[in-house]
Amino acid sequence: MGFSTKAIHSGIEPDPTTGSLMTPVHLTSTYHQEELGVNKGYEYARVSNPTRTALERNIAALEGGKDGLAFGSGMAAISALFHLLKSGDHVIVSHNVYGGTYRIGKLILNNYGLDFDFVDTTSLKNIRTAIKPTTKMVFIETPTNPTMEITDLPGVAKICKAFKLTSVVDNTFATPYLQNPLDMGIDIVMHSATKYLNGHSDMLGGLIVLNDAELTQKLRFIQKSVGGILSPFEAWMCLRGIKTLAVRMDRHCTNGMAVAEFLNKQKKIKIVHFPGLSSHPQHKLAKKQMRGFGGMIAFDLGSLENAKKFLKRVRLCALAESLGGVETLISHPATMTHASVPPEQRKKIGVTDGLVRISVGIEDVEDIIADLTQALRGL
Repeated sequence: MGFSTKAIHSGIEPDPTTGSLMTPVHLTSTYHQEELGVNKGYEYARVSNPTRTALERNIAALEGGKDGLAFGSGMAAISALFHLLKSGDHVIVSHNVYGGTYRIGKLILNNYGLDFDFVDTTSLKNIRTAIKPTTKMVFIETPTNPTMEITDLPGVAKICKAFKLTSVVDNTFATPYLQNPLDMGIDIVMHSATKYLNGHSDMLGGLIVLNDAELTQKLRFIQKSVGGILSPFEAWMCLRGIKTLAVRMDRHCTNGMAVAEFLNKQKKIKIVHFPGLSSHPQHKLAKKQMRGFGGMIAFDLGSLENAKKFLKRVRLCALAESLGGVETLISHPATMTHASVPPEQRKKIGVTDGLVRISVGIEDVEDIIADLTQALRGL
């Protein structure tokens, strides 16, 4: 089946009771059991729920994996992945990563004996150099949030297999429509379902997909024990959003390229970070391992003062956290998504005070560009 067919049909079965085409929202905390040890596959809602199961099967099909797991947020999914580790274990993480991933590693789990190194994973040599005897996991984000760095996924998979490390990729920016890390040898792929998968800025969720039965069993035990699960209603919302993922991503990609090319011509902008531009350092790699470049762009206005003026003037583009919705969202990473990253680290990875991140929506692109044009006039 093609991608759109999978997105609409995978994991979805007509309701056996009513024939309902759409998966029902199963709002129940527990399930009737016919006798001890005899049930219909469900015992307690923290363990499993039919609506959540449909979503888990759906995302597994889209990523080409055997098993999917749904969590209450992207950070709940990342937390579950780090729960695979124990005190003393070492993790290599892309240095230019979502601020929440940095926060949970450096500010929370470090206190429990986990060791995190944030390195520039655009160079495979840096990954090899960072490996220690205690290294157990390599966590890659590509494209990265917010400066859109690209990491060679087949290369990472090869290194991890050689050193017997678990490889994880945050595929939120690319989505399974543009990139499938499991097909490149990666062990685990995760998403913030809040973003492009849902696509309508109206729910929170996190998803994990993998092929390894032993790792799946461990993650299901963590999911059951820690309890950061996705609610049935939000699972239903995400399923509904995924049905239009392909058509939305096509528009995000088209609009993203047009906006990036516009921004790249503006003299008031120091640099534009977008893998679809030939000036991007990993443009050739992005073309090789992605089927499109998405709708995420970052650009540097040179100073915090300029960023403030610009963000105050936008009208169509909404100044807000998050990304991947049908509407264009714009943010200031240094004071929003990456505020918990120390200033010296932000500077090192290119998250300057003048950096602005835009999640290009699916509005008429002429209207998006017109809004950016009038906002730039104020600088």
